[in-house]
Amino acid sequence: MTVPYKRILTVGLSALMLVATAASGDASTSGTDPQRAFDWEIGTWRSTVRVLAEPLSESADQWLQFAGTSTVRPLMDRRANALEFEVSGPDGRIDALNLRLYEPQAQRWSLTFVNMRDGLLTPSVYGGFRDGVGEFHGDDQLGGRPIKVRFLVFRQGADEARFEQAFSADGGATWETNWVAVDRRVRW
Repeated sequence: MTVPYKRILTVGLSALMLVATAASGDASTSGTDPQRAFDWEIGTWRSTVRVLAEPLSESADQWLQFAGTSTVRPLMDRRANALEFEVSGPDGRIDALNLRLYEPQAQRWSLTFVNMRDGLLTPSVYGGFRDGVGEFHGDDQLGGRPIKVRFLVFRQGADEARFEQAFSADGGATWETNWVAVDRRVRW
């Protein structure tokens, strides 16, 4: 029995593309070119999200569940990108944007979120990738009191990523995770 050469060629080229894509994604998060740190995320993703209903409160933890899509589009020759986020669940809907900008002088990224419900920008978080993990920090307010914000990005292969947000009311001594999103790639 012979295997058609087109099938072998297709499988071989597909494997090569996968390896090349994974290699370029790893390089972008290892410090080779920090301006390309989010290139791996360009595309459409299926998002499942858990959101803590009342962060930094004395009430028992209640997690709200959402599912939907996030789409990341490159801007300005990939020196920036925009993420469109649309999820819904039994407790409602979240429509949001995330503008990510690379600051070459500071050698860091800024991530700025906007919830389309109120149309307001949140204070940015700043940081970058180190050893394959994105870590971003900033200051905000919750219920009128100042808090610290930490946003983490864990790339779990070419087609899966995990994002976590945590708040701290004690200057960063302790953190409470209040947002966990797992994204699985739908298409490039």
